Amino acid sequence: LLHLKYEKKRLVLKTLIKNKQLTPKLRLFASFQLNKLPKNSSLVRIHNRCIITGRTRGIYRRFKISRIQLRDLIGQGLIPGLVKSSW
Repeated sequence: LLHLKYEKKRLVLKTLIKNKQLTPKLRLFASFQLNKLPKNSSLVRIHNRCIITGRTRGIYRRFKISRIQLRDLIGQGLIPGLVKSSW
């Protein structure tokens, strides 16, 4: 996980940028340094994905599977304790 590697550095740079008592030149330098960090090192960019298809939307966190794959697996009886409902 890349965000753990850069977490401290990112936090220090963000506090430098927000500190109004520092000179604008130093704050600008800190923002440039923050922009040089990898984009995926930000915690915000982490997104739940389906472990089967990689789909990003409609993910059931408990199973880490998309709703579509979950429905297929339930229909095949591969997930214990869950049954496809019909009425």
